[in-house]
Amino acid sequence: MSAGLTNRALAAFRETFGGEPDGVWAGPGRVNLIGEHTDYNEGFVLPFAIDLAAAVALRIRADGVIRLFSTAGTASVTELAVHGLDRESAAGWSVYPAGVVWAFQERGIEVPGFDLALDSTVPLGSGLSSSHAIECAVATALNELTGAGLSTSDLVLATQRAENAFVGAPTGILDQSASLRGKAGHAIFLDCRDQSAELVPFDAPAAGLVTLVVDTRVAHSHADGGYASRRAACELGAEILGVKALRDVSVEDLEEARGLMDDVTFRRVRHIVTEDERVLDTVAALRASGPAAIGPLLDASHASMRDDFEISCPELDTAVEAAQAAGAIGARMTGGGFGGSAIAVVPADDEARVRDAVLDAFAGRGFREPRLFTVSPADGARRLA
Repeated sequence: MSAGLTNRALAAFRETFGGEPDGVWAGPGRVNLIGEHTDYNEGFVLPFAIDLAAAVALRIRADGVIRLFSTAGTASVTELAVHGLDRESAAGWSVYPAGVVWAFQERGIEVPGFDLALDSTVPLGSGLSSSHAIECAVATALNELTGAGLSTSDLVLATQRAENAFVGAPTGILDQSASLRGKAGHAIFLDCRDQSAELVPFDAPAAGLVTLVVDTRVAHSHADGGYASRRAACELGAEILGVKALRDVSVEDLEEARGLMDDVTFRRVRHIVTEDERVLDTVAALRASGPAAIGPLLDASHASMRDDFEISCPELDTAVEAAQAAGAIGARMTGGGFGGSAIAVVPADDEARVRDAVLDAFAGRGFREPRLFTVSPADGARRLA
């Protein structure tokens, strides 16, 4: 998170609201290395916070008014009332800070009004969790300024509540956990049943590798129906199998499960069960051998999301296939799916060749040119100034 991000947020605040903010806080975006859609099935995930973030400059007001400004929007300021917040009162990106306020209020925390200016380097709709980056930055700021004293686990659950009940997206705890718990040079091995988290070294550059992101520029939204239908299928599968969550189903149980449900539900279940196994195998491989050992697990994860969970799209498949063919040790789509980004772990010496191969493949299929950039694990949400 560069000084430039802090300075842009400060400049936007001064120009829009006058004077100085009480501080600047940042919430990073995230890449999920492996473990997709396992979070709301009480399973395992392995994300990391990235060095792209949303920064909010924020100043408390005493009149119960919230004023919101984003450098990415129009020059207008969105104004909301602290009391009586509901989904209908917030529009566009303002739903994310409003949802955090609502979730704090639900916990009995008195939230005053505030002025907020946002600047973000997380590409919108890219599958790198730009919305959760905003929520975690705002939650971290309000937690400090109100003296709420919420723990990291509390902040994870509060931002999940905002996302589920206010924004209307039925997400698990993966994204906000990565944004709030991140640490440079590490991925976060998260058990979504009990929120226990362990840091796992993931230092790609030390292994001569880079993590390349291919933003397909196919926008996605967790509030759309595809995500909800996948979650419903998982819940149905768990009900049929008589378990609390698909976390409780083993790979050995899948053969029996096949005969108990329709083909679509079975394939949704199979993705979750095998993906949990892949997360555990990836953690073991990182600890034993480092990033160079995880490529086949990334490839298998993408195939499962493409074929069993059916959340990929032609652009994501093209990015993955082109990267693999050009020398990536492993590649997969990342995030909720239906668009967004793919990641490829690539030998540093081959980065230019992989980039060119992806660009050529997109051009050859008539797709919009993707954005390509590298990311590294970064520290989690915190005060910047």
